[in-house]
Amino acid sequence: MSRLPPLRQELTLTPGAATPDGAPTWMLHDPAANRFFQIGWPAFELLSRWPLDDARAIVESVNRETTLCVTPDDLEALVRMLRQQNLLIATHAQDTARLQQHADAQHTSRAMWLLKHYLMIRVPLWHPMAFLRRTARYVAFAYRPAFWTGVAIVALLGLFLASRHWDEFVHTFHGYADWRGLIGVGIALGFAKVLHEFAHAFTAQRYGCRVPTMGVALLVMVPVLYTDTTEAWKVPGRRQRLWIGAAGMLSEIALAALATLAWSVLPDGPLRAGAFMLATTTWIATLAINASPFMRFDGYFLLSDWLDMPNLHDRAFALGRWWLREWLFGFGDPQPEPCTAARRQFLIAFSFATWLYRVIVFMSIALVVYHAFFKLLGMLLFCVEFGWFIARPIWREAHLTWQRRDELHWRRETRRSALLGAALVAFFVLPWHAGVSAPAVLGPLRAQGLYTVEAGYLAANPPPARDGQHVRAGETLAVLVSPDLEGRLAEAKANEAQLRWEVEQQPFDDRLQQQGTALARRWDAARQTVAGLEAEIAQLTLRAPFDGTVQAADEQPAALTWLPRGERVYDLIAPDGVKADAYVSENDVTRLKAGQPAVFVASLPELAARRCRIDAIDKVNVATLDAPSVASTYGGPIPAEQDAKTHRLVPLQATWQVRLGSCNDNTGIGREINGTAQLGAGRESWLGRGARFVAAVLQREVGF
Repeated sequence: MSRLPPLRQELTLTPGAATPDGAPTWMLHDPAANRFFQIGWPAFELLSRWPLDDARAIVESVNRETTLCVTPDDLEALVRMLRQQNLLIATHAQDTARLQQHADAQHTSRAMWLLKHYLMIRVPLWHPMAFLRRTARYVAFAYRPAFWTGVAIVALLGLFLASRHWDEFVHTFHGYADWRGLIGVGIALGFAKVLHEFAHAFTAQRYGCRVPTMGVALLVMVPVLYTDTTEAWKVPGRRQRLWIGAAGMLSEIALAALATLAWSVLPDGPLRAGAFMLATTTWIATLAINASPFMRFDGYFLLSDWLDMPNLHDRAFALGRWWLREWLFGFGDPQPEPCTAARRQFLIAFSFATWLYRVIVFMSIALVVYHAFFKLLGMLLFCVEFGWFIARPIWREAHLTWQRRDELHWRRETRRSALLGAALVAFFVLPWHAGVSAPAVLGPLRAQGLYTVEAGYLAANPPPARDGQHVRAGETLAVLVSPDLEGRLAEAKANEAQLRWEVEQQPFDDRLQQQGTALARRWDAARQTVAGLEAEIAQLTLRAPFDGTVQAADEQPAALTWLPRGERVYDLIAPDGVKADAYVSENDVTRLKAGQPAVFVASLPELAARRCRIDAIDKVNVATLDAPSVASTYGGPIPAEQDAKTHRLVPLQATWQVRLGSCNDNTGIGREINGTAQLGAGRESWLGRGARFVAAVLQREVGF
C-alpha cells in the first residue's frame, strides 16, 4: 500500500478528553452521519500526515518526529477502520460496490424496521441552533452559583413548610385519582419535560456544541421529547460533559423545589393544584426514568462521562462476552481493551445488570401491552423480546463456539462447563419431576349442616342437644318454635273449618249454591295450605339424619334463644371415615387419573400424613369454590374473588377438583383441615412442563 485513499473533506478532528491513564485522545467527527470516533495518539499522528499520500513516508515521519514507534500494520489497520466506517472517498468500482452493499444491508422492510425500533422511534421536528443563540443570554443566570444556592434555600424552605402540612400534602394524591387527575399529571409532566430538554440544549450550546435537532421520540409508542446532544463528545472537559448530561435532571429538581414552595404559600385553586403536580411528578419521573444507566437516557451518559468511557454499553458488553467465553471455555483470548482489574470487574457486572434490566423492562412492556391492548400483540412482543434478548445471544455464542471448536481442549474451564451443562440438561430435560402438589381440604366422610327453615326460638322441652353429644339417626336435636308459623297455621285452620262448614251447608243454602264448585276448590286450597304449614312446622324439629357427633356451628345454643331464618345451628359428623378434595390447575390436571396414590399433609404439624387414592377427577373446572379456606380472599393459595350477586367465591384461574378417598387412617375428624396433597403423577421434565404451559396459553388466548 504505497498511495493512500483520500479522506472525506467534511471530517473534523478535535481534541478529546484524556484517557484514565493520561494518554491524549482526539474526536473524529462524521457530520453526515453525526457520528464520533475516539482515536488515540498514534492514529492522530498518522491522520495529521495524511496529505503526504505515501504510506512509507507517513510511518517514517511519525517515528522520526515523535516518540512513537508505529509500523505499516498500524497504518493498514487505520485505513481498514476508515474504510469500514465509510470515512474515505470512493475512487474505485470496488469502493462503490462496497458502499452499495452497505446501503443494501442497512435497507430493511418496514416491518423489520419497526420490529427493531419500536422501543424508540425519533421524529426530528426542529433545528434549534438559531433560537438557542438568540435566547442564550436570557438563561445565563441559571449557570451562576448564586442561582443554585437560591434553589437549595428554596428547596429547604419548601420542604419545611410542606412538613408542617404533611397530612394535607400526602392526602392531596387522593384528589387526583380520576381522569382529571391524569390529565393534570400529563400537563405537569409535559411542561417539566420541555424544560428538561431545553436545559440540555442550552447547556450544550453554552459549551460550544451544535444541537442539530429537537423533536419527539415514541417511547413504546408513547410520545416524549428528545434533544440531540451527540456533539457533547467534542467537549474535552469531563466536567463540562457531566453538566450537559445532568442539566435536564437538575432543571426538573429546581422546578420541583420551586413548586413545593409554591404549594405551601398559594391558596386553594388551580394554581396550587398545578404546583402540587410539578412538585410530585417531576422528580419522581426523573429518578425513575432519566437516572437509570441501563438505558440510553441521562443516567447512562452521566455514568459514561464519569468513567470517561464513550460507548459504555458496547464496551461493557464486549468485556462481558469475553469473560463469559473465558470462564466457560478458556480460549485465552486477550482482553478487549486494557483496564484495571477493578474497572474490568465493574464493567462485567454492569453488562450483566444491563442485560437483566432490559429483559425485565421489555418483558414488562409486553405484559402491559398484553393486558392493556389486544393480547395477541402482547404475546408477539413477548416472543420477540425472548428471541432478541435470550435466544439470539445464546445462538450467537453457540455459533461462535462451534466455529472455534478446534481450539477447544479439555482443561479446567471446559470440564467445569461440561459438568454444568450436563447438570442443566438433567434438570430441565430429564423427566425426573414427578407428582403434583396442590392445596387440599381433609374432612369427615359424612357431614351435614342443620339449618333453621324459619325464624323462631328454641323450645326448652325437649332441651337442645349439647356440643359433642353422640346421637342416633332420627333423634331430635332441637325444636324451634315459630310464633309466626303457628299464628298462620291457626288462621289457616280456622279458614279451612269455615270453608268445610260452607261446603256441608251448600245443598241447603241458596246463596252458597250460587258459588257452585268454586267453593269446593277453595276448601281444597285451604286444606293444602294447612298441610303445607304443618309440614313447615314439622321441619322446625331438627333431627339427626344419621348416627354421629353433634357440633355447635357457632356457640352452644340455649333454650329460648331467638334464631333467624337460615341460621346454621348444628353440624353432624359421622364417627368414621374421611375424604379430601384437592384443587389443581389446568397444567396439572391432564397428568392425573383415578387410582393414583395421594398423600395429604395437614397444615397442623401434630397430625400425621394420610395416604389416600384419587377416586375421581371432575370433568370440568369448578365454577365456585365450596371450601372458602383455600381461597385467597380468606388467606388461601387459590386466587379468587367474591361474586357481588351470589356472594359465592369464584376462582380467577381454571381450577379442577380432585376427590380423594380410601385413606389408610380412616379415623374420623371433627372438622375440615387445610393442607397440601401430593398427588402421584407421571414423571415430567421442566422443559415439557413449560412447553405444555405455553401451548395451553396459546390455545386459550389465541383461540385455536
